[in-house]
Amino acid sequence: MRRIDAIAITFGIFLVGGVAYIILRVAGLNNFSAGIWSQVLLVGGLLGWVSTYLFRAFSHNMTYHQQRKDYEDKVLQKRLDEMSPEELAKLQAEIEAEK
Repeated sequence: MRRIDAIAITFGIFLVGGVAYIILRVAGLNNFSAGIWSQVLLVGGLLGWVSTYLFRAFSHNMTYHQQRKDYEDKVLQKRLDEMSPEELAKLQAEIEAEK
């Protein structure tokens, strides 16, 4: 993520909080209650976003993990492609012997 993206997201969240406050004021809440409820909405959204991030991190379903797995698969496939038929037969025999 670029710095400008982080600034834009922060500004967007700031605007959402302000809009939520204005909507709550128009709905009839006083200044104090509208402020509290707009903060509750923003903190709830933040906690929801953090929980999705933690879920992806602990389940290894992140871009880095996927790129690393793809790279390892390609390296192994390249090594298999470079092996001679005799080496492949020997490797297959070793694998079957382990089972």
